[in-house]
Amino acid sequence: MRHAQPLAGRFAQAWALTQNPFTQRLVRGLRGRPRRSLAPGPLLAVALLSPGLTGCILTAEKSDPALDLPASYRYGRGNPNAALPKLDWWRGFRSRELTDLMREAEVGNLNIAAAVARVIQADGLARVAGAALLPAIDFDASATRARAPGGPDRAVLSTSLTASYEVDFWGKNRATLRATEENAVASRYDRDVVALAVLASLANQYFTVLASQDRLRIARDNLRAAIRVLDVIVQRREAGTASDLDVAQQESVVAQQRAVIPTLEQLLLQNKVTLAVLVGRAPEQMSVRGGTLDRLALPRVTPGLPAELLTRRPDIREAEAQLAAADANVYAARAAFLPTIQLTGDGGFASNALKTLFRPESAFYSIAAGLTQPIFDGFRLKGLLNVQQGRQEELLQLYRQSVISAFSDVENALIAIEQNAERARRQREVVNSSRRAFDLSETRLREGTIDLVTLLNTQQTLFQALDVMVQVQLARFQAVVSLFQALGGGWQRPGEVPVVPIVVAPPGTP
Repeated sequence: MRHAQPLAGRFAQAWALTQNPFTQRLVRGLRGRPRRSLAPGPLLAVALLSPGLTGCILTAEKSDPALDLPASYRYGRGNPNAALPKLDWWRGFRSRELTDLMREAEVGNLNIAAAVARVIQADGLARVAGAALLPAIDFDASATRARAPGGPDRAVLSTSLTASYEVDFWGKNRATLRATEENAVASRYDRDVVALAVLASLANQYFTVLASQDRLRIARDNLRAAIRVLDVIVQRREAGTASDLDVAQQESVVAQQRAVIPTLEQLLLQNKVTLAVLVGRAPEQMSVRGGTLDRLALPRVTPGLPAELLTRRPDIREAEAQLAAADANVYAARAAFLPTIQLTGDGGFASNALKTLFRPESAFYSIAAGLTQPIFDGFRLKGLLNVQQGRQEELLQLYRQSVISAFSDVENALIAIEQNAERARRQREVVNSSRRAFDLSETRLREGTIDLVTLLNTQQTLFQALDVMVQVQLARFQAVVSLFQALGGGWQRPGEVPVVPIVVAPPGTP
């Protein structure tokens, strides 16, 4: 469709349009009186103002992502549908405290509450856009009393109803409504994106609290072991089999272990504060019992098929809804080039006295129809169309990017789960061998058959291996959480009730 025609070409097209039966019926309807034949003069005026009636057909242009979906995940092992994520996926970790925190966060987290408020705003904008498809009716009542200099008092009473309606002949208002409705849908998926991010962050933070408690517990155990060794060396010095240098070296180990504890205590307290923020409570009003990572279960989860990810990830659905809104906005921008038909009506009663206000002779009315066709606006409409087309292309590429990113998130999570499991197995071997070496060293120290350098090395190796083991366990739990998040949270089966209901309006809102 061409939006800028030479004047001569438009005139020729308009003259031919005067013979169009549809145009003749349109003009007869606007003028309000039928004619067997109409002169080309008024038809020519309408045709000049309505170049879009012929040679231009508005069609809804839908974006085509043209995505090439893989058949399966490269790093998915076994049956992809063996253990699909459940709606309440956090229950798989078998922690009652974590489940309670998740429930509290669903209600109290402020980021989720803000996302719900955005849903309410989007619904309101959809209602505003839908109002253009209905007539606007206003009631007016007035009473005035005035007197000219030297004249009598005069009163005028009037009541009237005024109605106006824009005929959505080209579907511009319907397209605008469709765009706002799609944005409202996108806001709901945005709320799900925020909720999923909050719940995943909460789970990771809770696991971090448990890991901090485990590391602090190990540090205190290591300190007690170092003090126990120090006591043995002091006894050997008193017996003359150890030197002051040996004692000083072990005292250095004890001091190092003591210095680690305040740092770990700080991390634990700060992690609890962060956990309180995610739940939506002040840190002073929050208490976390915690425990240890060893008491948690590590749930098994499989990713399903890649094609299912398009309907499960809320960020993909949000991008899809935004793209649909952009398609509708492009349609509305095209329709803005075409004529606008406006119908208005006004009727009521006016009189100088209240007793005669509602008599038939006091009634009045007016009915009007208007047609407006943009001819030249400094290419404003063309610019608005270009803006919407550019926005459409941008959202198309963002949609494709969100899909590709979703696949990469799943693959990365699968890789992390597999590699961290192998890392945990190997680190467990390191811990077992380091503990065995330290126990043998401590025994030989008491027997006096080992040098202090070997003992110091076995101590440091065990202390470090135990701390790394906790960090590896934490990484395993966080990898599972990242897979749940990459898959879009829990997958709803037929008949299941959503775990997190979406509140779209506060109580008492009409």
